[in-house]
Amino acid sequence: MSTALRPLPDCGVGVLDKASLLLEIVESGPASLVDLVAHSGLSRPTTHRIAIALERLGLLTRDARGRFVLGPRLGLLAVEARHDRLAEAAGPVVERLSRETGLDARLYRRREGLHICIGSSVDRAAGVDLAAIGTARPATAGPAAQVLYAWEEPEALYEGLRRARFTAAHLASVRRRGWAYGPDPMGSGLVSYAVPVRSGPGAAAAALALTGVSSRMPEAPGRGLRRAATDAAVFLGDALLRGTRPNSAAGRSGT
Repeated sequence: MSTALRPLPDCGVGVLDKASLLLEIVESGPASLVDLVAHSGLSRPTTHRIAIALERLGLLTRDARGRFVLGPRLGLLAVEARHDRLAEAAGPVVERLSRETGLDARLYRRREGLHICIGSSVDRAAGVDLAAIGTARPATAGPAAQVLYAWEEPEALYEGLRRARFTAAHLASVRRRGWAYGPDPMGSGLVSYAVPVRSGPGAAAAALALTGVSSRMPEAPGRGLRRAATDAAVFLGDALLRGTRPNSAAGRSGT
């Protein structure tokens, strides 16, 4: 994140200008309160008051280290605005995939430099979901982000790699294998396996990720795990082409 102060927007409503400035800073990556103060030029009390208000509104949230990141409401707005077919199809597919593998299953779409969770098998009532539906995070690290960029056009790929913690060589490996595997930035000790959801040639429409604690994950994804995830991803790609919601029979990955 650049150390330069960002110019204050000017919409004519001071508190909205300041809130917009803080959101713009967090768009570049997770930021602590100290970061927000340093990059905005606002006083600490003002920054804290606005950041907490944005958090209560769901426009900001916190990561595992307590830093501010873009909140679930922004992602939900993006999903609703697009009437996302994949979001409609995702629910039963990720739930069944999670039951089959014993891992958390999530579906991510990319919007510019963010990846947004549009489907999750995690029951929020049963505990804290680190990537609830609608959560938007910078697509700078982790298997899901790699899958979302691996098949991109050169211009988008260049922009993504400017901020990413992975390299062009990493993405070449993802394209060759057809999947990504490694530490998940959602939390310490988490590992994810991600595959692309395709609706035709070109960039991946989404990334389907299976996540678990490192002690439960193998050194490399086995054949059964790869087959289950790939079958589910193929079904979701077909659902995107059909533009229809899956029925209970068609929603079984592996059919």
